[in-house]
Parts: sequence; C-alpha cells; structure tokens
Amino acid sequence: MQETGTKSSIDETLLNRFLSEIKSRVPYVLEREGSETFVNPTPLEDLTEPLIECARIEYGIAIPSKSIKVFGKFDSKITGGSVKVRPAVEIIEEAITSGKLRTGQTVFEATSGNFGIALGMLEKIGISVVFLVSRKLQSGVLDELNKNSARTVNLDIDICPAPGLAVDQNLVIAKVTASNVRQQLADLGLDTSQFDKSRVEIEDLLARQDVINLAKLLAKIYGGFCPEQYDNELNVKSHETVTAPEIDQQVKERGFSLADFRVISAFGTGGTSAGMSKYLQKKHGKKSVHVVFPLNHQDVAGIRTKDKAWGLRFYDPSFYAGQHEIDFEQARRVLRFFVGKGYDIGESSALALYACLQMLNYGVGDKFVVILADGIDKYRSTLGTVAQAPPPLEVTLPQANSSVADYGEVLWTHGMFIPKEDGIKLLASSIGCDESKIKVARASDVQSLISTEKIPNNITNILPKDNRQGLTGLYGWRYVVARCTDPCGERNTGSKPHWRNNESVREQQETALRPSADGPRLSEHYAFCPPRAED
Repeated sequence: MQETGTKSSIDETLLNRFLSEIKSRVPYVLEREGSETFVNPTPLEDLTEPLIECARIEYGIAIPSKSIKVFGKFDSKITGGSVKVRPAVEIIEEAITSGKLRTGQTVFEATSGNFGIALGMLEKIGISVVFLVSRKLQSGVLDELNKNSARTVNLDIDICPAPGLAVDQNLVIAKVTASNVRQQLADLGLDTSQFDKSRVEIEDLLARQDVINLAKLLAKIYGGFCPEQYDNELNVKSHETVTAPEIDQQVKERGFSLADFRVISAFGTGGTSAGMSKYLQKKHGKKSVHVVFPLNHQDVAGIRTKDKAWGLRFYDPSFYAGQHEIDFEQARRVLRFFVGKGYDIGESSALALYACLQMLNYGVGDKFVVILADGIDKYRSTLGTVAQAPPPLEVTLPQANSSVADYGEVLWTHGMFIPKEDGIKLLASSIGCDESKIKVARASDVQSLISTEKIPNNITNILPKDNRQGLTGLYGWRYVVARCTDPCGERNTGSKPHWRNNESVREQQETALRPSADGPRLSEHYAFCPPRAED
C-alpha cells in the first residue's frame, strides 16, 4: 500500500464524493475566523428523571434527585447509527487524502458490528468493503452489515480478541478455517492465488485467533486498505478533537461545566474513552472517564470483557477514573425500560446506564455524561429475553413490609455486632414479621465469608431451604450479606441502618448472596451500616 500521498496521487473524484455524500452528514468541526462551530452534533439529552424512575421501578432503588444530573450523548442518532462513524470518517478521509485509498480498491476490516456498519457507507461512493466477522454475531447485526453491498467473511472464532490472545494454538482447526475463508474470498471474486502465497501466515494468525492482524494481511496481499481501528491513532483523535469538545459545548449551553461531570463509556476498541480522557485532562486537568465492561462470561455486541482489553493499544488504565465490570443480565432491564420509553439505545448503552445507576446508588458522583453508542434496531430480537423483569435486587422498607410474607427468613449478618433480644424485637417490629423469622449468623462465620468469599455451612443451614427470598438488616435483597467497616471513622449510633455514600467505601463493600439452581452463590457488592446491637 502507498504510505504517503501527493496532490497527483489523490483520487480527487473519490475525495469530493466522500466529502459531499458522507462527511457533510456526520459531526465535524467547522473553523471560521478563529472560532469553532460543531456541525451535525448528536443530541445531548437530560436523562436524570427517567434513570431515577428506572432505578425505582426496575430495581426498587430510591435515588434522591437533589443535585443529580445525568446527560445521555445519543450517538445512536448519527448518520450511520453509532459512535463508530466518527473514527471511521476520520480514518477514511485521511486514507483518501494521503493516497492510500483510491477508487477500485477494497477495504478489509475485522468488525463486531458498528465500525463495519459505518464503513458500509463507502459502498455508495464506489469503494468495496469486506468484513471479517464472527458467526457469534447477532442476526440483527449481520443484517445491518449486509444492508448495502458490503461483503462478509464469516469466521468460527471470536471477533474481539486481543492480538495473539489464544494460547492453545490448534493448527488443525486453523487449516480448516483457512480453507473456509479461501472459499468465501473466491465466492467474492478475489484471486485465491494471492491467498495461497500467504497461506502459512494466514493459518498462523487463525491459530492465534488474531483476526485484527488477519484483516491487515488480507488488505496487504490484495492491494487494499485496512482502517486498523484497533491501532489507528485517528480512532482516538476523532473523539479528542470532535466528540469531547462537542459534549463540552453542549454541557456549557445547559449551564454546567464538563469539569464537574464524570463520563461513562462502554469499552470496545478504547478509542472513545482514550480520546475523551485526553481532552478532559488537557482542558480541565482531571481524569473523569469511567470505562465499563460486561462480566467475563457475557457477550455484549461490540464490547469487550476486561480480560480481552489487555494487549490492546488504546487500553490504558492510567487514563481512567474508574473501571467497572457490570452484570449485563441486570442491565437488560435498563434496555427494556428505556426502549419502552421511546429512547433509541442499544446493548452497550444499557450497560453504561446501569453502571451510572449503580454509581449514583453508591454515591460515587452526582453528575454524569453517558455515551450512548448506538440504537436498538440491531438488538430488537433480544428484547424478548427481558420481557419479564426479575424481582428487584433492592426493596425499600415499605415494600418489604407490604410483602413480608414473601420472605422466608431475615438473616442478621455482621462481623462484630450480634443483636440481643431487644435488637431482634426491633428488627422484627421494623420489618413487620414474627421474631421467629429472625436468624442471626455467628460473627466468626460472617468473618469467614468475608475473608474466603465462600459460604460457611452454618450460614447455609439457616438460609431458606425452599428458595424463597431473604432479608438482611432493614433492606430487602436476595440473601444479602454485608458488614459495617466504618471507613468514615464513626459508628452508626442511630436506631436505623444506613448506606454509606462516600467513594472510599467502594473498596470495602462486601458480598451479597443470591439463590441459583445449585443453591446460594456469591454475587453483587454492596456496603451496609446496621444499627448498633444495643439500639
């Protein structure tokens, strides 16, 4: 491929079509007389009230609205449908103006959806695109990729690994997959003799599940172009120079300063979070970006689990104010709620909003901008899986009182304080249940649970045997176990428990228990201050 371009090597016809048919319709900065104007900005909407309502209805969590402000950046409204349009346009413009991309060439890229859909816009200006995709992709994502005349090569391996992630290099499977890829390329009209010359290298990349570098290699052997979204600095630059200042201006127009906000973004390639972080550190002198991952065993379209972020060029923990692994099964309820309210958000957006909800619940900040990377259209088929909301993880005391018969036991768990007879009477009276329902775990067993993260037999034996719900303290959960470590430096001397909202408590949060088919298991993390035993 050509490395640099001169005026004569630039495909002027292609460039003009690109500027008029693609770039003119997406967000960009127009500089005039020393000032910047943001053209085609995506909406920044106030989501404070709907998120508070979602917390209450879907999770039984009461979040006070005072001083809270949550904005959603709806890049689902961008031409091309996602935040990935921004780096795609930046990368393609640079490729055309440098002479790397001309009419007649083919673009090759590994994609899990949104970046590929953005590149699909190139078909309208005469550029062929070949996507390397996984068969794991949801049907809606594949349908979007195939809407234009873009072509896909389906692989039987994960599309989102870090380069060379696979440790068990199965060369037999790699050879079979290579033959499959060769046949698909032939079906697309590409010369397989070029493929055969690099067969050994291709099989090696497939054995290591290195789809990122496979796309680069195919672009090289077929004289095409690979955007290299995982390694291209323009991925970061597009967000540092357009997305971030665009949000900054929109927040300012609403009477706030972005310096006072935390920014939440799900992690895909790392371009959005890195670009936002660079801008915020340069402009406002602080780290404000929080990145969100699903749990390791969960699949969220276009989003990596944290273990697969290691090794990526744009994954840099020093950029972030926080990293959060979020249960997507719980976040599905956010997806259903907001889509039901008419908001155009996708799976990664729900993950980010759920992270915001949790941070508000724990008191980790009160002002947030949440990046809503794409919309619901590709994921509508998944909405059926959340048609019936599971019981909330948290209930208020009045809610517990109104359904006290639903709870099999009330389990007191504390590593230091054991309630005496008067304390047990107070608990029973507050919840509205019979004293016989109150069970007290031994302090040594609670300390063992906390230190080993394994449920001692003594606690297992006093949990409900019929898989009914349980309560701890005066907050209703499914088998919540927690302790008070008093990081704020003072005892809770009142007669009612309370939740600590200072950020330092996050490191000392203990573990909740929820029933599963195999019995109780460790789950979400919370911190709880019970009243002193003698109160």
